[in-house]
Amino acid sequence: MNNEKNQPYQNDELLIGRNPVAEALSAGRSIIKVMVAKGNPSGAAVEITAKAKKAGIPVQEVERKKLDFMTGGAAHQGIAALCAMKEYSSVEDILKLAEERGEQPFVIILDEIEDPHNLGAIIRSAECVGAHGVIIKKRRNAGLTYTAYKASAGALEYLPVARVTNIADTIDELKRRNIWIYGADMNGEDYRKTDFSGGAALVIGNEGKGISRLVREKCDVIVSLPMKGRINSLNASVAAGILMYKVAESR
Repeated sequence: MNNEKNQPYQNDELLIGRNPVAEALSAGRSIIKVMVAKGNPSGAAVEITAKAKKAGIPVQEVERKKLDFMTGGAAHQGIAALCAMKEYSSVEDILKLAEERGEQPFVIILDEIEDPHNLGAIIRSAECVGAHGVIIKKRRNAGLTYTAYKASAGALEYLPVARVTNIADTIDELKRRNIWIYGADMNGEDYRKTDFSGGAALVIGNEGKGISRLVREKCDVIVSLPMKGRINSLNASVAAGILMYKVAESR
């Protein structure tokens, strides 16, 4: 498993070679991204990458040496695919879970969280506080890799995670369902004075850049955690955990 940056991926997380990747695409398997060796790709590789792009799956060009390392020296034929450890759910699945529990929806939205450790830790906290699901982006967001799965400490077995193309459009849909959107940002109102009751979606932004401008504009309320020390931000998963428990308290 790729739980260290300098370790190669194992085959249960990585599909290696043209035929395995092509079959996985045809079967609709959850694929985080397709990686193609730089250079002049073969006709088969071009066809596979075109199919991946049509399905909204990110395609990344990498140096052949990197692909050699990632696949542990296997005959990759210039192509490999990183797969999710668990099938993704849909936003409808998340909202249906809230309905089945007889509760107002409580959703966590991750706007370009790139570290799989943070993703897994947030999923773990979300399950612990009783959230109904997590929504992530297809692009520029960590996926459900082994590292994220391990960091979730088993929470991924119980909490649905949906992957969407456009966070802003998803927020619009949640608003139509009478769900309020709360964005976490350093320039917002004190989270301790915020009423999170009712349907709520909490948006956590990128580890370095925070919430993107468009997503921030879509939020109904921006909340922040007061900082008393010399540094002005918390780790994304730590901030998410604090805010999630406040939302749970309000409910």
